[in-house]
Amino acid sequence: MTTHRPSVIRVCALVLVMAGTASAAPAQVLVTFQESAPKDRFEIRNTGGCALGAMKLTLDLAESLGGLIFDTSARGPGVEVYQPFELVEGATRVPDIPAVRDGGRSIELAMSGLAPREVVAFTIDVDDTLTSNPLGQTRVAGSEIMGAAVAIDFLDDSTALPPVTARFEGNAMAELPVSNCIS
Repeated sequence: MTTHRPSVIRVCALVLVMAGTASAAPAQVLVTFQESAPKDRFEIRNTGGCALGAMKLTLDLAESLGGLIFDTSARGPGVEVYQPFELVEGATRVPDIPAVRDGGRSIELAMSGLAPREVVAFTIDVDDTLTSNPLGQTRVAGSEIMGAAVAIDFLDDSTALPPVTARFEGNAMAELPVSNCIS
């Protein structure tokens, strides 16, 4: 009679697989910028495998290569077309629409959380302040947002986590690794 005993290696492999699936997958927030006319689009996406709690996301264009600004009214420093802030996806996650100053360089967006693969997106007009841009000042090349900063402050009172920060790369994306999964 032959008895089948699992090898030690198989048992260890099974334990490792089970341990890996029992813990929450790490989260990552991906912020992307998409140039479009007349409205540009920012997407905030939880690309990780776990839910994230309440947070404040700050988008700061001050150090962008193109000297980018938000063009939200006809009277400000923007060029030609203007577009105010408009939340287009994930409205249930954003309790208050932020006030965005015309010619301003930053937005603070409070969110109640993000489930895995969930997106919050908004449109707004972004102009550059360069005089030598081959696309003109009304259109922003992906590389012009390079250097702009994104920070996430988690609003959980029980832990004092430092903000997570990242900068946009030439591909118009900023990736923020986060570790405070709530599920």
